[in-house]
Amino acid sequence: MRWILQTISSLRNYDWILTIVIFILVSLGLTTIYSVDLSRGENLIYFPTQSISFLIGIFVLFFIGSFHFTLYKASARLVYFTSFLLLVGVLIFGQTIRGTTGWFRIVGFSFQPSEFAKVALIIFLSWWISRFGRRFDKWQFVFTSAAITGLFILLILMQPDLGSAFVLGAIWFGLLFLTGTKKRYIVAVVGSIIMISIMSWFFVLQDYQKDRLLTFIDPNSKERALTTGYNINQSLIAVGSGGFFGRGLGFGSQSQLRFLPEAQTDFIFSVIAEELGFVGVFMVLSLYGLILWRLIVIALSSDEDFAVYTVLGTALLFLIQMLVNIGATINLLPVTGVTLPFLSYGGSSLIMNFVLIGIVQSIARASSIKRIGTIV
Repeated sequence: MRWILQTISSLRNYDWILTIVIFILVSLGLTTIYSVDLSRGENLIYFPTQSISFLIGIFVLFFIGSFHFTLYKASARLVYFTSFLLLVGVLIFGQTIRGTTGWFRIVGFSFQPSEFAKVALIIFLSWWISRFGRRFDKWQFVFTSAAITGLFILLILMQPDLGSAFVLGAIWFGLLFLTGTKKRYIVAVVGSIIMISIMSWFFVLQDYQKDRLLTFIDPNSKERALTTGYNINQSLIAVGSGGFFGRGLGFGSQSQLRFLPEAQTDFIFSVIAEELGFVGVFMVLSLYGLILWRLIVIALSSDEDFAVYTVLGTALLFLIQMLVNIGATINLLPVTGVTLPFLSYGGSSLIMNFVLIGIVQSIARASSIKRIGTIV
């Protein structure tokens, strides 16, 4: 009862622009998933599960947002260690789907530890940055933060899940850049990434992952036009056929006639482009722009390093996944299975995104209360 009253009293200090924009984005995602579900028969498959995840996400957002963000700073090591155990555990006890051992199946629901790893890495790296006391000119900072991130990447590549591994690496590099690390360290990191990428091609990547990269280069080759290249070609047809206003929800030929594979996850942007046209695409990009704007505003309003870099890490996660997913649908980037935040089907992804937004709201509340105290 006390927590409920505390939560209600704290609502006025939430960033409601951020919250409302996210709710609109999720609602658009649910509408699109419902449209995709209609093409699968009378029984809805994806929409009910995603709706339940949305309801859980709302509760998670306000529950996590009701606590002071210092609680999450103090829990950073525990969160990281828990995520490590989950990533190890899923390799042993996890369920394999489409060649990736990356899910726990519990009471009919699936949980993907790699999604929790994204949250854990952002929290732990932000704590680690704050612990260094802004001495980012030291090579030890680059090395230790790389080791922290590399452990997660290694475990995720063992599943294998190239998309999530890339996202984690990009978050680390983004935070490294935002801390103002010396340019020579950044150059050294870029050089190391290039070398690791070359070695990974020969010793790490599976054949189907190599095929995805080759498909990106030439999706219309004889070997791939009707196999791996088929997906991207159908996506391009869907995006191009939407026109200005789209064909209407439930009337997209590529998605409704099931030419477009994984329409509810990897290619949900293609469905939106086909059924809602340029107007729908502009709406989606505008909503993401508003989310990133509010996150930057919240980051700038805080004077505590952990809070600043947690919010910036969250912004990086959403930006990276948005660029990778949308880039894949229009063949600007390889298809890696990265979801579109708040839009794509996936309970683990949606709930973990709400966890991050809850922490961001906790930081926004603290900054708001501090400003009010200063004025008084």
